[in-house]
Amino acid sequence: MSFINYSSREINCKIVYYGPGLCGKTTNLQYIYNKTNPDAKGKMISLATETERTLFFDFLPLSLGEIRGFKTRFHLYTVPGQVFYDASRKLILKGVDGVVFVADSQIERMEANLESLENLRTNLSEQGYDLDKVPFVIQYNKRDLPNAADVEELKRLLNPRQVPDFEASATRGDGVFDTLKAIAKLVLVELRKGG
Repeated sequence: MSFINYSSREINCKIVYYGPGLCGKTTNLQYIYNKTNPDAKGKMISLATETERTLFFDFLPLSLGEIRGFKTRFHLYTVPGQVFYDASRKLILKGVDGVVFVADSQIERMEANLESLENLRTNLSEQGYDLDKVPFVIQYNKRDLPNAADVEELKRLLNPRQVPDFEASATRGDGVFDTLKAIAKLVLVELRKGG
């Protein structure tokens, strides 16, 4: 959960981008990193394989203003999407404050989306979290591709709870900051409830 440092008057929150392999989690963070003022961000760390797939995680610290005189610092993480990195995903979910599920809109990736969403629910549960209670938004990425599924179909299958959701093309930057703002807002609302 969020970590409050009273001496430096900082609130640190952890947001995890989750989703199937090659859905665009890292691309989201890279776009945010490239478009953010250097004063508001730390160094982006990526642990990738030779093929640029995330091996363990990507990490980007980001400052997003103040709340009650405390600076808010968001730590954005991605998880490796490949099935065999499940232990890494569980570890990265520890202490999470908010989750962005990045779905791959391509029709042929629908099954991978559903599996990854179920895996997220299971892994959160093992960490003592309930996906229905954690701040959560969904991003339908790759909307610019010709084989993208109908967005209403994606919503029906992936978002029965009707959490905030966004259409995106992370390579072009469409919807990337809308997604980030929505999850940051939900996390801050939770913080206010706790405070």
